[in-house]
Amino acid sequence: MRHGEFLTIIQDQCAALRAAAVAAGPDTDVPTCPKWTVNRLVRHIGRVQSWVGKALAGAPDRQADQPPSDWAELLSWWDEQRVKMLDGLADPDAPAWLPFAGYPPFAGSWARRQAHEAAIHRLDAEHALTPTPSVVFPPEFAADGIDELITVLVPGRDDWSGSRFEGTVILRATDAGREWNVRLAPGVPPAPGAGAPDLTIEGSADAVYRRVWGRPSVAVVAGEVALLEPLASP
Repeated sequence: MRHGEFLTIIQDQCAALRAAAVAAGPDTDVPTCPKWTVNRLVRHIGRVQSWVGKALAGAPDRQADQPPSDWAELLSWWDEQRVKMLDGLADPDAPAWLPFAGYPPFAGSWARRQAHEAAIHRLDAEHALTPTPSVVFPPEFAADGIDELITVLVPGRDDWSGSRFEGTVILRATDAGREWNVRLAPGVPPAPGAGAPDLTIEGSADAVYRRVWGRPSVAVVAGEVALLEPLASP
């Protein structure tokens, strides 16, 4: 996907997240994020975008700003952080610090990461309104979110020495025409591999995206479900 598409997705998903959060109200529980309220969800996404804005400015050691406690002020503060972050994302080739080992150190990497951050939390806000949100993510974007998790975020975790999982996992996004074959072995990060699957997750890209990111999903899961644990979203 192109950089400009990710920037548009960030704006669109944040707008939808904001609308759902306002409709649900700050004290409503978010069932897909246990122990979180809508207020905490908005505080989280605002702090993330504040921190990313600082990382784009070359200051990774600085903490994210503390959001205000008042609900209306919190929403306005989040709007400000989002604008600052998007300004910093304008040039995809601008150098930027990232804490993810598998990502090139450029602003374009942050655009991809924040597009999926916004989309997943938009889904959380929608779940605060209804158990069955009508939102469906486009196949290309949902498949990209699966790919980001499986090929960048999960393998880039710091220490796999204690992992004891072993087997082959196949993720199949039927409408996107994409498939990921992941080999798990003790003590090493997941890697592309072949062989008979011990676990298969199959469905639309939207369904598989939700499943690997730990959200309610209609994807078909067959095999050793425990093998999902090392592939869990951060």
